[in-house]
Amino acid sequence: MTSVDLNAVRAAPAMPHRAGLLTAAFASTLFLSAFLLFSVQPMFTKMVLPALGGSPGVWSVAMVFFQALLLGGYLWAHILTRTLSLRLAVGLHLLLTAAALFALPIALPAVSQSPPESGQSLWLIGIFAASVGIPFFALSANGPLLQAWFARTDHPAAANPYTLYGASNIGSFGALLAYPFLIEPLIGLSGQSRLWSLGFAALIICLLVCGLMAARGAREQANSHSASLSIAGAWSWRDFAGWTLLAAVPSGLLVAVTAHISTDIAAAPLLWVLPLALYLLTFVIAFRDRFLLSENAIVPVQIFATLLMLAFMALSGLSLLLGLAVHLVFFFVSVLLCHRALYLRRPATADLTAFYVAMSLGGVLGGLFAGLLAPHLFNSIVEYPLLIAAILLCQPAFLKAVKAAEARDYILPFLASLAIIAAAWIGADAIVPAQRAIALCGAGLFALAILRWRSAAHVATCSVALCVATAWLPQDVSNAQSWRSFFGVHKVRELVHQDGKFRTLMHGTTMHGAVRIDERGAPTPAGNPLPATYYAFEGPIGEAIASVRARRGVLPIVHAVGLGVGTLACHRKPGEKFVFFEIDPEVVRLAKTPLLFSFMSSCAPQARIVLGDARLTLAKESTVANAIVIDAFSSDAIPVHLLTREAFAVYLSKLAPEGALIFHISNNTMDLSPVIARIAAEFGLAAYRRVDVVKGGADANMRASSIAMALARDSAYLGAIASDPKWRRIQPDMARRVWTDEYSTIIEPILDARR
Repeated sequence: MTSVDLNAVRAAPAMPHRAGLLTAAFASTLFLSAFLLFSVQPMFTKMVLPALGGSPGVWSVAMVFFQALLLGGYLWAHILTRTLSLRLAVGLHLLLTAAALFALPIALPAVSQSPPESGQSLWLIGIFAASVGIPFFALSANGPLLQAWFARTDHPAAANPYTLYGASNIGSFGALLAYPFLIEPLIGLSGQSRLWSLGFAALIICLLVCGLMAARGAREQANSHSASLSIAGAWSWRDFAGWTLLAAVPSGLLVAVTAHISTDIAAAPLLWVLPLALYLLTFVIAFRDRFLLSENAIVPVQIFATLLMLAFMALSGLSLLLGLAVHLVFFFVSVLLCHRALYLRRPATADLTAFYVAMSLGGVLGGLFAGLLAPHLFNSIVEYPLLIAAILLCQPAFLKAVKAAEARDYILPFLASLAIIAAAWIGADAIVPAQRAIALCGAGLFALAILRWRSAAHVATCSVALCVATAWLPQDVSNAQSWRSFFGVHKVRELVHQDGKFRTLMHGTTMHGAVRIDERGAPTPAGNPLPATYYAFEGPIGEAIASVRARRGVLPIVHAVGLGVGTLACHRKPGEKFVFFEIDPEVVRLAKTPLLFSFMSSCAPQARIVLGDARLTLAKESTVANAIVIDAFSSDAIPVHLLTREAFAVYLSKLAPEGALIFHISNNTMDLSPVIARIAAEFGLAAYRRVDVVKGGADANMRASSIAMALARDSAYLGAIASDPKWRRIQPDMARRVWTDEYSTIIEPILDARR
């Protein structure tokens, strides 16, 4: 591709002081625009999150929506730059940006209080479009537009405006880091919206200044526009396709890795913005002439991180936070290599907007695949290992091999790797779980590749084969089935325990219930099935229910937030009515299938199940409960909106005066008891906690270690557990800020868990 020198159509270079003003004006405007662009994403997504149960899928859909609008903004910039004069383009874009003021301040529309039972993705897109569509569209065009305007000035560096992209991405990076650590902990959502509106108004002034400076510095010739058009078009559609592909793979991986890590911790801005911030940081590092890092040093890090990451994905029981770090390291170095390859293939300045359109199109396609299509195409998280394999193929050595038609040199190691992995999986049978066989085989493949081929590209080829195997081979030898919904992947599998054979329901890394089965795989028919895992009668939740019941004799109505496999139904006694509140239709279907789980059919066949987010549906419930049991966690991810002051107000409005709130708060990452105790203090509730540690991980009937809290308006209403030494009364830290719909942060619970 040939470079085009725009000096032929540019006036004499500006004086040094004017050049400094131009740089400051354009860089600061790009910084402010990017800061607003990337702070509105976590802000508004957090606003809408409660409507859909805090599902990590909300952020995945949000990413797709924002990427699609970014593409629209880049197309708008391309059209303005290529079809209109500079002055007219500036005026038209300022008019659009000013019109967006009428959509401010940003707030949820009334329809957000009535989410559908299906088609949540399309509904979410409509909510985003109605609330932030116009302001975000106007902001999204600023990056390429301001660079194009800068290229028309008389600045000495105008021939390479790509350097301004660094200022844009620093603004984006700053916004994403500031949001979870500064903005979210200090400012409520309504205050964030007002401040954002003020920043947007200031941006309009900055855009006007930049437009005037660009128009003043450019040579005002009647044929200036035609001259720029005549030198454009140096790129080919093959170039366009290459730019799109190199942008699509990192974008898809961004959505996939975010969904992966937020599923096991929390659907919260901190875990949304970490991958996105790293993603933007790669642009800052890669989009410059002098690359500060060596590709030869980065590739081994990428390969080593691949091995560790696949091991963490295959083997259970490893450190969650260490696994998070490994995933993010792999993501960062892989995307950095991909974006560096993208920068090295950039076109001449005249085709800058076409380049950004291709990048944005790739972003949309990658996000569309990982965020919207994959949940409908696959029953498990197949897209993540496939995208890992795809980004390994974007390694510089592969790209050079493809360009030189030498890709065939990598076919042999790829096929050999697949053959070894397949043999290990088949030979594992019932002796070694296939997931462990794949992990161990992967380590052997890396050693073999290093010794035999001594090439990073060949080692990465083995990694690609390992990723493909991880995606498509069954991950254990048990009889496992997977179903996928908007709210996640549900895996039903059978396992042999020291106390018998059980069928379990898994979501992410967490078990959501188990039922004893016979040798034929049918739930044990003799009487009602015994509650297992966290809901065993002798566990904290069972003990709390029994204690409250013993005090009053019977619990006429019990509300249960979160269905799981329906285990809690078998805590019901004659004369008691249990009502379940569940957001995921797929969970309801599994729990009500007697051949899979028999708790509901055996213990409470007539129990009412209310579908939808518990905050919304419980508020509409006409009955008042004597106990409310809340266990709505998806894997270790916590539904933050169910642990706020407003949520507690809903619970207490549906709770009898002498009733009890029982929370299941087992979590590998966070200690939620200080959060709940602080809110309890706001309502004058007594709060007790029991930590039940089962030696060896599980005992009879698969009873598992768990943590629960019991709350009531008076400790006497909790019965015997108020004086039981196993239960400890939690004193609130009154200096801690109460979680509300306006304010919450997962940083404090994560730190509490480490104390």
